[in-house]
Amino acid sequence: MFENLSDKLQKVFKNLRGEGRLTAQNMETALKEIRVALLEADVHFRTVKQLMESVKEKALGQEVLDSLTPAQQVIKIVRDELLKTLGTHQAKLRLSSDPPSVLMIVGLQGSGKTTSAGKLAKHLAKQGHRPMLVSVDVYRPAARQQLSVVAKDIAIPVYEGTAEEAGKPVDLARSARREATQNNKDILLVDTAGRLHIDEELMVELQQLKDLLNPVEILFVADAMTGQDAVKSADEFHKRLGITGVILTKMDGDARGGAALSIRSVTGQPLKFVGIGEKPDAFEPFHPDRAVSRILGMGDVLSLIEKVEQTIDQKQAEKMQQKLMDNEFSLEDFRDQLKQLRKMGPLESLLGMMPDMGPLGKHMKNAKVDEKELTRIVAIIDSMTPNERVNHMIINGSRRRRIALGSGTSVQDVNGLLKQYTEARKMMKMISGGMLGKKMGKMKLPGFGNLGFPKF
Repeated sequence: MFENLSDKLQKVFKNLRGEGRLTAQNMETALKEIRVALLEADVHFRTVKQLMESVKEKALGQEVLDSLTPAQQVIKIVRDELLKTLGTHQAKLRLSSDPPSVLMIVGLQGSGKTTSAGKLAKHLAKQGHRPMLVSVDVYRPAARQQLSVVAKDIAIPVYEGTAEEAGKPVDLARSARREATQNNKDILLVDTAGRLHIDEELMVELQQLKDLLNPVEILFVADAMTGQDAVKSADEFHKRLGITGVILTKMDGDARGGAALSIRSVTGQPLKFVGIGEKPDAFEPFHPDRAVSRILGMGDVLSLIEKVEQTIDQKQAEKMQQKLMDNEFSLEDFRDQLKQLRKMGPLESLLGMMPDMGPLGKHMKNAKVDEKELTRIVAIIDSMTPNERVNHMIINGSRRRRIALGSGTSVQDVNGLLKQYTEARKMMKMISGGMLGKKMGKMKLPGFGNLGFPKF
C-alpha cells in the first residue's frame, strides 16, 4: 500500500536535497509536485486542498528557508500534516462496560463485510475477548450461510436463528444479543445487509437495528480498490447513520492509498482496521504514524517486529541464531526457517515494511516474490533423507536425481538450491568469523534476533 505515493514523494524530497539552497521559487515547485502526487494517488481533492494549504503556510516560512537542513524541515512538515490528516493516534475500539458490546458492521454489497466481521472476531478473540457473530442479511442468497462458514473456520460461535426469525433482521439481532448475554459473550458482531448502492430501504433497516441494539461501534467496511467511491459511500453512510469508524479491505492491492488518506478528513471518522489479504489473520489495526512512515519511505519496522513476535518462537529463534554463529545451519534448519517466515504472511508485504536503504533497498521492496518457488524449495528439502539435510556434501548425482523425482522438480532445481545454500553458508562463515563479525558483535540491533538472523 502507498507505493506509488511514496515513490513520488521521495523523488520530490531528493530533488529538494539536491538544491544548493531553498528559495520561494524552488519550494513552490516542490509543493506543486507534492500536490500532484497526492491527487494521482487518488486522495480526495478537498483533503489535498486542506493538506497543501497547511504545508505551504509552514514550508514557505522564513524559518524553513533559512534552516541549515531545509529539505529535512519540509519532510517533517509534510509528515506532521499527514499525521493530522490521518489522525495522530491509533483509534481503538470502544467497548461497553455492560457487555455484550454490540458492533454493527455496515457497508455496500461486495465490500467485504462478512469476511471483515470474521477477521475482526478472530482479532478480538486473540486479545482475550469472547465474541459472537450474527448475520442479519436475509436478502442476499446464502449470506447467512457464508458467515457460518467463516465462523467455523476461525472457531467463533455464530447465532443461527430460528425458522421464524429467518426473514426478520430485527428479530434476529434481538435474539442474538440475548444469546450472547446468556452464553457470557462480551462482544456481539452484527453483519448487516448491503446493497449495490445506498437506498432508503437499507438505511431505514440499519436505523432500526441501531435503535434496537444501541451499538458502541458502527464500522463501515469499504473496498480500498474503489478509491474515491469508498470515501463517498463512507460519507453518505455517516450522514445517514453516524458511523464511528472505517475498515478498509484489500489494502494489500491498493498501491495508491487515496481512500486511506481521505476517509478521516471527509467523514471526520477514523480508519480503525485494514484488511491486507485473504487469510483470516490478514487483518490489523490501522496505525496512522506507521502509515505515514511508509508513505515517506521510512518503512514500518514496528509492525514487522510485532509480526515476528507473534509468529516466531523465541527459543527456536535463539537456537537458530547460535547455529548461524557456529556455521552449523543445515538444510533442515533452512526449511524450518522458510516455514516460519511464510506464517508471517506474503513476503512482498513483509518487504514493504522495510525502510528504503538506497538502490538495493528499493530493489528489494519492489521485488516480486514467487511464493511457488518457496514451495518448491521446501518440497526439495522434504524429499531428502535426514542425513542429506544435515550433511549436504553426501548428495551425489544419483541422490540428486532421486530428490528431483521425489519433489516433482528437476535436477537443475536441486543443483540450484544446493549452490545457493553453499554460498549462503560461506557468507555466514565470513560474517560470524571475520573482523566484521567481531566488530558488529558489539552492536545491539533490537528485533533481528527474533527474525532468526544473528544479532552479530
